[in-house]
Amino acid sequence: MLDGAMIVWFALTAGSVAFVVWDSIFNGVTSWVQRIAWILVTIYAGPVGAFFYLLACRRPLPGTHDAFTAARWKQSLNSEMHCLAGDATGIVMAASILPVFSLTNGWDATIEYLAGFVSGLFIFQALMMVGMYEGDYWKAVRKTFFAETVSMNMVMTGMIATMLILGAHWAGSEEPQALSFWFRMSIATIVGGLVAYPINHWMVANRLKHGCMTLPDADKPAPDLGHATPEPSKMMDHAQMHHAAGSAGAMYQHHDHAMNELPAGRAAVIIAATFVVLLAAVWLTSFLIPVRF
Repeated sequence: MLDGAMIVWFALTAGSVAFVVWDSIFNGVTSWVQRIAWILVTIYAGPVGAFFYLLACRRPLPGTHDAFTAARWKQSLNSEMHCLAGDATGIVMAASILPVFSLTNGWDATIEYLAGFVSGLFIFQALMMVGMYEGDYWKAVRKTFFAETVSMNMVMTGMIATMLILGAHWAGSEEPQALSFWFRMSIATIVGGLVAYPINHWMVANRLKHGCMTLPDADKPAPDLGHATPEPSKMMDHAQMHHAAGSAGAMYQHHDHAMNELPAGRAAVIIAATFVVLLAAVWLTSFLIPVRF
């Protein structure tokens, strides 16, 4: 029965990935960093990833993307995809290699965390978003360190517990050549994404992370289809948009999209708190299955 469920899951995943790739090419109005993030998350999370892509990111009609993605929960979800895609990529790559070394599950989890952090911070955050920081890579690393660390810790809080528990009770699911390995990683990615959502919502609400941005002039209205929009054709961060009524009707206005920064002391406390949550999750998991180093 489980084998049948996995076959159905991977068939749905193949269709979901094909759709998101196709839509990213022909209907995408966000940066390719955002599109790649959604493609990778759909690879890992299958139809669940595609479902949230449809719900929070996909442009329904020409000229509607800004309004469609304006809700804060959608901005938060889009913001989280950068982190989740990067972290999951590093974790999956490490988990695919580590069985060769026959390490204990504690060391496996530690190395997977480090791989996810390196992939998430140095590639998916700093490298892919360096253009937002005047092309200065190390400035991008510094500016994204807080957001990546706290989000990564929450992703791993969900992923580590799920991976350890399923790995201990599901024979063969730790071998990358087995379908059960990839199904286990899919489940872990979904759980990690759910656990990390609240901290990403908090960061977007406090302008500590960017939300979803529409590329300049990429989402023009289609009057020939009977659809028009008052949205300005420039990139904007919806977390900073205000909805105002005017004589011509509802209009979207925005301010600069510079992000806030927390004082170093407060940032350090929040980072430390997320590490405590992560370690507490591992400690609680050790009551269900042994975690050995």
